[in-house]
Amino acid sequence: MEELSFVEGSTALVFGPVPSRRLDRSLGINNIPPKICSYSCVYCQLGRTLRVQAEPGTFYQPEEIVRAVRSRVAKLWARGEPVDYLTFVPDGEPTLDANLAEEIEALKDLGVPVAVITNASLVHRGDVRAALLSADWVSLKVDAATEAVWKHINRPHKGLPLAAIRRGISDFAREFRGTLVTETMMVAGVNDSPEEIAAVAAFLAEIGPGVAYISVPTRPPAEPWVRAPAEETLLRTHQTFVELLPRAELLTGYEGDAFAASGDPVADILSISAVHPLREDALRELLTRDGADGSVVRRLLGEGKLIELVYRGHRFYLRRLPRPRVQA
Repeated sequence: MEELSFVEGSTALVFGPVPSRRLDRSLGINNIPPKICSYSCVYCQLGRTLRVQAEPGTFYQPEEIVRAVRSRVAKLWARGEPVDYLTFVPDGEPTLDANLAEEIEALKDLGVPVAVITNASLVHRGDVRAALLSADWVSLKVDAATEAVWKHINRPHKGLPLAAIRRGISDFAREFRGTLVTETMMVAGVNDSPEEIAAVAAFLAEIGPGVAYISVPTRPPAEPWVRAPAEETLLRTHQTFVELLPRAELLTGYEGDAFAASGDPVADILSISAVHPLREDALRELLTRDGADGSVVRRLLGEGKLIELVYRGHRFYLRRLPRPRVQA
């Protein structure tokens, strides 16, 4: 059987803090190597999934992740930089990490709330629900309510059952005592029909999230044909949601430029852009804070470590993902 091994450098286990539309200054925890996920969403900002996987495993030792987070937090605090959340938001699906519960518990004594942003594909598993129950804030992805649309937009692992995932989401919502939110990414011509929107809203009403976020692609997507729906469709979606849910919000704006700088511009650019593509104005601000200039970016582009993309009239910079080498 063939196995995939990743050969182009190591992944930064911690990045940021980055400005978050929901979590203020969020310190990202990258507990999954690029790009291992249970989905290969058409809109993913990191490109197509390199390895579609639905069984949790060990990718890094828990103490390695905890040590990296503690070290980064200590340095940030020493410089007076605030951290509002420690957020598991990796290059892949965070709940594929079999040690997620242990890592969350080990970080609790820092006194910073722990968030997990998950595609919800594994919440039908009891061990995954138990791990997520340890978090303070959890975001569950619900992009579709019907099988055909789900497969079109999320391109799930072939072994994943939508009906079981829906039951798992409902079970978790009943058990969880922290802040639960959902996110629905809207893609024109895929999940924006009135029927699909109504079906998603009805399901979300059953689980009762604190906020149901409606988002659109704001960074370069995996598939070039992906587009945000028209404003009229987004308005219709929002109105459908607010009729059934206590609170629904549109996430269609830019997060801002307040990325934390460590003083090492290369490390900052590569670690942040691996998970959070940098818009040109944000990158300029980061360079200024690091005391660097555009020559750093030109060098990284020339070395093939960074790629430049234009999306919706804005220039973005994204770390080139490691490509798998197939071994017999």
